[in-house]
Amino acid sequence: MGRFALEGVKILDFSWVGVAPITTKYFADNGAEVIRVESASRLDVLRLAPPWKDARPDPNGSQFFASYNTSKKGITLDLSKPRARELVRKLVPWADIVAESFTPKAMRNWELDYEHLRQINPQLIMLSTCMQGQTGPNALYPGFGQLMAALSGFYYISGYDKDSPCPPYGAYSDFIAPRFSASVLLAALDYRRRTGKGQYIDMSQYEASLHNLAPGLIDYFATGRVIGPRGNASERYAPHGAYRCADEDGNERWIAIAVADDAQWKSMLGALGARCDDARFATRAGRIANAAALDDFVNGLTRPLDARELTRKLQEAGVAAYPVQNCMDLHQDENLEAFDFWHWLEHKVMGPSPYEGLQHRMSRTPGDLRSAAPVLGQHNDEVFSGMLGLSAAEIEQLKKENVIV
Repeated sequence: MGRFALEGVKILDFSWVGVAPITTKYFADNGAEVIRVESASRLDVLRLAPPWKDARPDPNGSQFFASYNTSKKGITLDLSKPRARELVRKLVPWADIVAESFTPKAMRNWELDYEHLRQINPQLIMLSTCMQGQTGPNALYPGFGQLMAALSGFYYISGYDKDSPCPPYGAYSDFIAPRFSASVLLAALDYRRRTGKGQYIDMSQYEASLHNLAPGLIDYFATGRVIGPRGNASERYAPHGAYRCADEDGNERWIAIAVADDAQWKSMLGALGARCDDARFATRAGRIANAAALDDFVNGLTRPLDARELTRKLQEAGVAAYPVQNCMDLHQDENLEAFDFWHWLEHKVMGPSPYEGLQHRMSRTPGDLRSAAPVLGQHNDEVFSGMLGLSAAEIEQLKKENVIV
């Protein structure tokens, strides 16, 4: 057994932006050899997204892109050129997995879809992941995770009221779908190990996202009720929310508190050194029914207090509570430091850069962020010369023809 769980797995990665690059990053950080295929003529949009090194826009200086592409090699090809597609076909026999995240027509138009590639490599596993899958009336609609989060219903149920949508942060479906695509790729590898057969995976990010709305969907099927935005209100906990504390160094500070029952309510009041004579808050049911008034009351108690000291007191009293942390807090968090979560890798352009660590810990085959994300075309010579046997003159000619670009 090798050091890495996925050592020996080879992936040809045509994906971009979030879902599939995150998926293939899981594999790369666990030992798979991943070759990321890009083009300077049509940049991955994350290369154009901040934060950039020293706040200077640079396609090779985006930490956003870098965080999703550790441990990978990178080559550049303009797939609109027939010669570029010829080079891809020469790489396909090497690959166990091909991953792509274009709209359905792209790979078909280039004759790089599964039906064509399986003729070259019959045992190939191919993952296609896009907004709404490869079939259906809306399959060709392009978009990003923000739009998919809206279509999936997340924007409707988040926020504080129906008139002021407050969507969850970022391209929300991009953070859900990779967990499904990584799992199904592992299943496909196991299936091929047992049967010798590859297969095609059509991963609709729409369908994957709906699994995180299962409670709301089940409730609708059972009762006909359509859930809506409720802010931090809960049907089981009260108080339940984020409450303002004393400012620190000019920054707002908050604490998240969740009280499960009457005993914890009394413990919370004790930790705060407070008493409450309001009959509305005497029982859990009363506190839930009067959540807005309860929040005002709790905010009045927490406002002059230090969030971290209050956390300590509430935790000691058996009440679930923790400070609301910002990005700087996370980089100084003692638990993350104890986990050795943050990794500094030497990037070819950005130099030493911080990366988030692995999301799992396997004792026998620990993964590792083996290298920083590649700059554009960083491994062109290694792949085109070392793997495909092209001469320096051939590579130079392909660059002049904007095939390698």
